[in-house]
Amino acid sequence: MIEQNRTQSPKPNEANKHRNRRVYGTNTNASNAGNIRKNKSYSHLRPQKSEFRVDPKEKYSAPLLSRGTFRIIPIGGCEEVGRNMTIFEYGNDIVILDMGLQFPEDNMPGIDFIVPNIKYLVGKEKNVRGVIFSHGHLDHIGAAPILLEKLGYPLVIGMPMTLAMIKDRLEDHKKGSSNKLKTITVKKVSDVIKLGNFTAKFFQVEHSIMDAMGTVLETPVGSAMHPGDWTMERDAKGDTHIRYEQLKNIKRPSVLMLESLGSLKEGRHATHQEMYDNIYNILKFAPGRVVITTFGSQVERIKWVIEAASKIGKKVALDGYSMKKNIEIATRLGYIKPAKDTLIDVRRLGDYPENKVVVVCTGGQGEENAALNRIASGQHRSVFLRKTDTIIFSSSIIPGNERSIQKLKDNIYRQCDNVIHGDLMDVHVSGHATRNDIVDILDQVKPDYFVPVYANHFFLKEARTLGIKNGFNGEKIIVPDNGSILELNDRGLRKLDKKAPSDYVFVDGLGVSDTQHIVLRDRQVLAEDGMVVVIATIHSHTGQLVQNPDIISRGFVFLKDNKKLIEDIRHKVKNLVIESDPKSWADTNQIRNDIRDKIGQFLFTKTEKRPMILPVVIEV
Repeated sequence: MIEQNRTQSPKPNEANKHRNRRVYGTNTNASNAGNIRKNKSYSHLRPQKSEFRVDPKEKYSAPLLSRGTFRIIPIGGCEEVGRNMTIFEYGNDIVILDMGLQFPEDNMPGIDFIVPNIKYLVGKEKNVRGVIFSHGHLDHIGAAPILLEKLGYPLVIGMPMTLAMIKDRLEDHKKGSSNKLKTITVKKVSDVIKLGNFTAKFFQVEHSIMDAMGTVLETPVGSAMHPGDWTMERDAKGDTHIRYEQLKNIKRPSVLMLESLGSLKEGRHATHQEMYDNIYNILKFAPGRVVITTFGSQVERIKWVIEAASKIGKKVALDGYSMKKNIEIATRLGYIKPAKDTLIDVRRLGDYPENKVVVVCTGGQGEENAALNRIASGQHRSVFLRKTDTIIFSSSIIPGNERSIQKLKDNIYRQCDNVIHGDLMDVHVSGHATRNDIVDILDQVKPDYFVPVYANHFFLKEARTLGIKNGFNGEKIIVPDNGSILELNDRGLRKLDKKAPSDYVFVDGLGVSDTQHIVLRDRQVLAEDGMVVVIATIHSHTGQLVQNPDIISRGFVFLKDNKKLIEDIRHKVKNLVIESDPKSWADTNQIRNDIRDKIGQFLFTKTEKRPMILPVVIEV
């Protein structure tokens, strides 16, 4: 979804932390496929052989794909916000739409992010004819460096800004990896690409980032339409700028897969002109500095701020790793042409009067290490808040971030008298559709089937209810889960009972694994009740304790305040040794098990906590 999600602005060293992450190695070489030509087939561009190996026991046994059947599998994005990815399959041809990441939840300590599970594609890598990216937000391109490498770098298709952001992300992941990409640039939405049995067509959509596009995949038995993330901007009268009646003309039967995050939003969003008028007046009349926080991928909005500041004689400093990278890419592509000397380094703010500078930064979601949080907490090297500063939150609240955003606002309100956000004034326009928009696109396209996607399950169900209330046949609406296998053939569209693998695949440092939940479970235990280390030193012949057991507590109790409990643990361990059969002490595994079980039960009766017990047995 949503404009770059939670960790918008890692510091440069944090961004490089995973630069050389060893995930799935390949030694492939590929040159760019060049630019697209209308109706030209690219099915000859096969993925290269990947060195990634999977245990045969782990290989997924997919239901047999019948002749004349179009299969659609949303791997991620149908039970959460993020991790968006959909697999389309017909015959021996596969096309993928998006490879997004999901940021970790609060109960996932140490996890960097989560990527889609592509176990369904194991053994089918050579069938992947292309990967289409709808736009450049991280929940749509964030997993590309890992998954493209794992699939042997298949053909990648997207508009210029999107492809540039993917290449940049690949370079951050592993130096030189972007040279392995085979790319086709969609220069205009009228372009057509043949990918095996698929014909890929495109259509214009409105979203909160440049070069967003919708995709149509036509097969011999029917078509699927997917706008990615989308909205319909409306003027003050409620009229839209874009219409979709042309999509009625695609090959039937047609399936409309519709991002439904706005299925609860009534009315219309503010227009961009209304938002820009409000921000312009704030920039012009603010008594001191203006600090605007927005998503790092809001390139068009940042471009507008740069141009508006230039008109009124103010300087702009950008802060936030992802934001600066995206503006650099957009400038290189010619999307942004800042006036000379308008952009300044954030470290030079002190060289200008306070009412002549604007800071545009990431961190409006309350991310711990993002620029705004460091500014608010006094940890920023160059920016310290003052009463006369004006802070503008030009971003929506991503579901799940409410508490961290409120904490950030409280901190800023204590330091500044001028804080402006969407509850007070229209200073942000969402890139996601409303209920009216969903009804309108269904009415304009009139698809044969409606599949709500790319949001939490309850949003998808609300989109279904909305469709039925407005006359769409409820029997032709399917609400999928992650991994649901939908099949379209001469009998219509149906959902199979069996699902494709869609379990979390965690990225943690240098590791990428769908078994990381075992480690995660231990981290959750440690986070809740801590751990106790019991070190017992015994004589290898007599089985007697050589010295008092050592007890170490981390995250369980403070040793100095719980001396009696620690002594009770020592006494308990001594009794375990004395009362046991000396011969059994030759089995160190038995020793560890006894200490773990008995001490664990003892601590629960004393504290009603269940710390992790780590017994260490030393024989001398």
